[in-house]
Amino acid sequence: MARYSFNLPDIGEGIAEAEIVRWHVAVGDWVAEDMPIADLMTDKATVEMETPVAGRVLEIAGKEGEVIAIGSALVVLETEETAAAQDVPPAIVDGQAEVLEEGPPVGSGLSAPDESTSIAIPAPVEAAEPGPPDPAVRMLASPAVRQRARALGIDLVQVRPAADNRIRHADLDAFLSYTPGYVGKGAAQPDEVVPVIGLRRRIAEAMSASKRHIPHFTLVEECDVTVLEEARVQLNGGGDDRPRLTLLPLLIAATCRALAEHRALNARYDEDAGAVTRHGAVHMGVATATANGLIVPVIRDAQGRNLWQLADEISRLATAARDGSASRQELSGSTFTISSLGPLGGVAATPVINRPEVAILAPGRIVERPAFVPDGLGGERVAKRKLMSLSLSCDHRVVDGQDAALFMQAVRALLEAPARLLAG
Repeated sequence: MARYSFNLPDIGEGIAEAEIVRWHVAVGDWVAEDMPIADLMTDKATVEMETPVAGRVLEIAGKEGEVIAIGSALVVLETEETAAAQDVPPAIVDGQAEVLEEGPPVGSGLSAPDESTSIAIPAPVEAAEPGPPDPAVRMLASPAVRQRARALGIDLVQVRPAADNRIRHADLDAFLSYTPGYVGKGAAQPDEVVPVIGLRRRIAEAMSASKRHIPHFTLVEECDVTVLEEARVQLNGGGDDRPRLTLLPLLIAATCRALAEHRALNARYDEDAGAVTRHGAVHMGVATATANGLIVPVIRDAQGRNLWQLADEISRLATAARDGSASRQELSGSTFTISSLGPLGGVAATPVINRPEVAILAPGRIVERPAFVPDGLGGERVAKRKLMSLSLSCDHRVVDGQDAALFMQAVRALLEAPARLLAG
C-alpha cells in the first residue's frame, strides 16, 4: 500500500488559491483514475478536478466553501501496486452489487479475476425494494451519491447520467432542477441546508454591495408590442438559415438606439474617483440564468450588430455561461444590462443594478389585454393588444428621474413603431 497526495495544480495564470465549491467524493470512497473528485472556483472560472490515479480516499482538503492554496494537498489516496480482485469495491447497480465487466480501474494496478473464477458479492442490506431491477439499466454511483439520493428520496433509475452511465452529484442536481414539484418516496422530504458558496456567494456579495452603496429608483413603463410581434413573425418567416429572432434582440437594438441619445444611462460610476464615464459604445450585459446562479455575459459593441448577429451572440454567450466555458473577457466590462425572464417575466420588477453600471432594464412578459386604439375615423375603439412592461432601475446619485423617463419614452417609441427600428 502507498499514500498518494494529489496536490492542487496551477489552474490558471496568476491564480494563487481556489474555493472548494463541491466534493464529488468523501473519505472512504473508492475512486477510479480520471474520476471527477471536486469542483473548484477561481476568480476566472469553475474547474472540475480529476484524480490522476485510482485509490481509496483517506483525506480531503476541507469543507465546501473553504479556500485552499495552489500546490496544497487536495486529496490523499491509498493506492496499491497489486491486489486481489476481491478488494475491488463493487459498483452499485440498481440497488445491487456487481463486479464491473470491464475489470478494475485503468492505472490502478489491480488484477482482473481469472475467467474461470467465480466471485460472488452479496447485495448490500439497503438493497432495492421488492421487485427485480431492470436488467437494461446499469447505473453506477459512488456511495456518497447513493446516500444523498436516498436522503432526497430519489430512485436512481429515474436519473439520467451525463456520461459513462455513472451518476454524479451534478446529475442529481439536474434531475431536481428539471423535475418541477418532484417529491420523493415518503410523506415529506427532509430539510436541506444549502451552503452559500462559490458563484452563489459571489452573487450574494455583489447584490448586497449594489443595494448597500446605490440608492435605487425604479421606473415602470408599458409598451404596446403588437406590431413589433407581427414584424418579428414576418422576419422569422424568410425560410433562410438565419437564426430565429426572439424579442430580446429587438429589445437590445432599441435600447442601443435610445442609449445613443441618453448616454447618462450607458455609464459606469467610479465611486473612489468620484467620476462617471459615459461610454460611446454599448457593451450590453445580458443576465443569464445558469444551474449555479445568475451570470452576466457581455455583447461587445452591441450598437454595431444587426438583429441576427445579436441573436447569434446571445445564443453563443448563453451556452458558454451555462456550460462554464465563458472567458473572463466575456463576463466583464458591460456598460448597461438587460435582465429578461422571457415568458416567465412578471408584470413588473425592481431589478438590482449591476454595479458599477448606473442602470438596468427588465422587460416583463407579454400579455394580451383590451386597450383603446385609434379607429381611423378620429375616434377610438377597443381591441386586443399585446402589452409588455419595462422596468428600469437607476442609480439616483448620477441619474435623475427625467433622464430615466426620457430614455424609456425613446425605447417605447422604437418598440411601438418597429419600422423606425428596422430602418436603422
